[in-house]
Amino acid sequence: MSRLWRASPLTYLALVVAAGMSLFPIWWMFVVASRSSDAMGQLPPPITPGGNLGANISRLFDNTDAYFLTGLINSTIVAGTVTVSVVFFASLAGFAFAKLRFRGRNALLLVVIATMMVPTQLGVIPLYMLMTRLHWNDRLPAVIVPALVTGFGVFMMRQYAGQAVSDELIEAARMDGCGTARIFWHVVLPALRPAAAVLGLLTFMTTWNDFLWPYAVLNDPANPTVQLSLRALSDGYYQDMSQVLTGTAIATLPLLLVFVLFGRQIIGGIMEGAVKA
Repeated sequence: MSRLWRASPLTYLALVVAAGMSLFPIWWMFVVASRSSDAMGQLPPPITPGGNLGANISRLFDNTDAYFLTGLINSTIVAGTVTVSVVFFASLAGFAFAKLRFRGRNALLLVVIATMMVPTQLGVIPLYMLMTRLHWNDRLPAVIVPALVTGFGVFMMRQYAGQAVSDELIEAARMDGCGTARIFWHVVLPALRPAAAVLGLLTFMTTWNDFLWPYAVLNDPANPTVQLSLRALSDGYYQDMSQVLTGTAIATLPLLLVFVLFGRQIIGGIMEGAVKA
């Protein structure tokens, strides 16, 4: 049985090659970000950083067409608010659907699941009309409010809560005099932490990288998200690719930072869910 889990040298070689192929585009992005645009056309492509990173960053933030610093701030506000909201409300609703008994529970769960089947593109026009009636166009609430809770998040936390939180544990808490709110905060939420970390990562990445809805509702070029700023950098007949890739590299850093800070909990949540499955 132990031979089934023993990796051969060929397996390690394949993993190293796969990791190298996956990481090389990211590394090359940082390399070009530290060089001039001429590096894009060099053969073979350069693989060592240059000395123009500071100048490229300075030119990037001085670019009055991209408003890159504003885009970074707006994306941080939007992604952070949406992530906290989705994790909280999805955990709350997932606990309710998994452990509480109330009339219409299954019907409401079907409605939540049905929202996952509707393509995002179908809701852009009516949602844009609603934002217009609320006078939220060109304002961050138009990007934040529609994403405060997701059907995927509710369904994911409901499935995890059904496995991670036992009925006996909840009944013991009730016998100790805990109400539903206290049970959620002190019993259920700590048990959902691994799944919440995974959901938070997925939500942050999706919101940070979202382009379609901010592009539709934020028409003011001086109030973009970071993805709209990157689009502004790549518009026009002449594209300064060193500046574009400098902006892309800086926009990638928050995602890498999230992986570094919460990687252990994220991997632990994925592995725990795989073991339970």
